[in-house]
Amino acid sequence: MKPFKSKKINSVISYAVIAVASFIYAAGISLFLDKNGLAAGGVTGISVILNRVTGIGTGTLYFLLNIPIIIFGAWKFGFKFIFKTFFAVVCTSVFTDVLGQFNSVTEDLLLAALAGSFLMAVGMGLIFKAGGTTGGMDIIIKVLRVKYPYLKTGFLFLVLDGIIVACSFFVLGSIEVALYAALSVLITGKALDWVLYGGDEVKLVFIITDAWEKVGLRLMSELDVGITYLHGKGGYTRRDKTVIMCVAKNQIAPRIEEIIKEEDNRAFMIVSSANEIFGEGYKDIYKEKL
Repeated sequence: MKPFKSKKINSVISYAVIAVASFIYAAGISLFLDKNGLAAGGVTGISVILNRVTGIGTGTLYFLLNIPIIIFGAWKFGFKFIFKTFFAVVCTSVFTDVLGQFNSVTEDLLLAALAGSFLMAVGMGLIFKAGGTTGGMDIIIKVLRVKYPYLKTGFLFLVLDGIIVACSFFVLGSIEVALYAALSVLITGKALDWVLYGGDEVKLVFIITDAWEKVGLRLMSELDVGITYLHGKGGYTRRDKTVIMCVAKNQIAPRIEEIIKEEDNRAFMIVSSANEIFGEGYKDIYKEKL
């Protein structure tokens, strides 16, 4: 009975998270973007454009446009996935129309683009992590992620949303508003990647040094970073080499360089950025691939 109870509690929590996240997402739309005519991509952007043409509420349009996409999603991912998505779409539609009755928080297009897109990204990210989507492009992008897992979610949103922003210029007729909408898309893409994948970009360091034992021990003891010893052979000298590989947060990467300089100022070092790290101390590969 305990596993069943735990599963039920987790399900309730996930739906509660989706409800709160939908409110955050809707606040970004209604209180910042929609009121200023910023069609920041996706079904939301299409809804904002159609609202100006038809006069129908943005939230209502958002719901209607999502119906065929949700049916497609049910076919691709099953009804369990779609239940959460449908719940998110309903909550977002209701919250969008309710909050739409209030005045815009700001009429400054730049502030509206910044705040609105950030709130949307936070809402989307939380819904994704709770096992659902906000419907619309989220479902289409989830399909693309299955086929092309090496493409990040934020990048895919950027491409598809850019097309919709371009359409908004022709419909709404304002290049200034369209440019701010494009800025909003850029911010949403970056913020969404941060919410989903975390701000955990790290430095990947390869170190070739004759003092590999001393360097390795200092890295582990002083910086508490994990290291791996790789075996290599010098192409010119043909001598066996021990290569130290480690990853470290950006803020402690300079300290690694200091240790290497102190132990061997002739060491060969390669430093590059790693966008995602899975494993102990970082992210769970089974939970983060959205």
